Amino acid sequence: MARKDDGRIQIAGAGPAGLAAAITLAAAGRPVVVHEAYRQVGHRFGGDLQGLENWTGEQDALDALRDLGITTDFETLPCREGLAFDPWDKAYPVRSERPLFYMVERGPGESSLDSALLRQALAAGVEVRFGSRVRTLEGPAILATGPRIADAVATGYHFATDMDDGFWIICDDRLAPRGYAYLLVMNGRGTVKTCLFDRLSDTRRYVERTVAAFERLVGLRMLDPRPHGGAGNFHIPVTALEGNNPVAGEQAGFQDTLWGFGIHLAIRSGVLAARCLLEGASDDYDRRWREAFGPLLETSVVNRVVYGLLGNRGYRWGLRLQAKRDARLLLQRTYRPSRLKRRLFPLARWRYRSKRVTAAGAAPDCSSA
Repeated sequence: MARKDDGRIQIAGAGPAGLAAAITLAAAGRPVVVHEAYRQVGHRFGGDLQGLENWTGEQDALDALRDLGITTDFETLPCREGLAFDPWDKAYPVRSERPLFYMVERGPGESSLDSALLRQALAAGVEVRFGSRVRTLEGPAILATGPRIADAVATGYHFATDMDDGFWIICDDRLAPRGYAYLLVMNGRGTVKTCLFDRLSDTRRYVERTVAAFERLVGLRMLDPRPHGGAGNFHIPVTALEGNNPVAGEQAGFQDTLWGFGIHLAIRSGVLAARCLLEGASDDYDRRWREAFGPLLETSVVNRVVYGLLGNRGYRWGLRLQAKRDARLLLQRTYRPSRLKRRLFPLARWRYRSKRVTAAGAAPDCSSA
């Protein structure tokens, strides 16, 4: 189905990347129509609690969104203290002076990040067409429809609870192969999941182990649990253009390869794509995203390969190390590009292969060119 809307810039996808692009375009006076395949915003998340990371930059994540012209009128829980467990059930404090991340709700709920972005877009005059699936977009457009294939899977439950707010993490390959298990609680709602980067076809067994571990270690209490799962795709594209159209967010593969955090990258790439269209410089999009966050993406690939080689004894060493330091500052240093990581990136790129590229039978899945 081809769509052409009298000069309006069209956007495929009403996730954070697509809505951030629409907000940026509308603020500059451009007419915008967003096509969303589902009947509501944030459909695939359904109340999921997630983290808006606050360690990859010096600026606070919420201030960074405001500077981009993006609303922060959604519920947040600043997370400065939590607990992490090694494979032998030993607890390590996770502390940071400034928020390590902001816990947020995803999905169609009134206080969610997705609903806040939708309200801002509608107030700016953006037209959002729900239930609109398009195969071809004629004229200027931005593509932001989400991940194309699963390089990692986060699966578990959403639930009501009487537990106190907080976050808990377990690093144990018996619960989450080459990944981590997590429990998030905010205002009487919770999410418990295992985030797997390996053995993705055997999620049920790992979810059961994860729930049992959190029941044993922190007294997990779930009321009305609802199963939920999501996928992440990590890919540094050779180009983030399809024809002359910028591709933003997870559709481009813009996501942290180590932990799977992608909200901030989605919004930044959406805004960047919109600015390129406003300036008539869509062909310059590749250069701009590489300058803006290409080094961060490359560093996250190196971090992912190193983490995947650690194993359970290595996780214990890492948790001991972070317990002695400010966790945010330690992660900030871990993600900071360096001469060593630039030298390691070609090897990490060879070792880490996105399933998205493997499925397509393509050559290297990452590129710094």
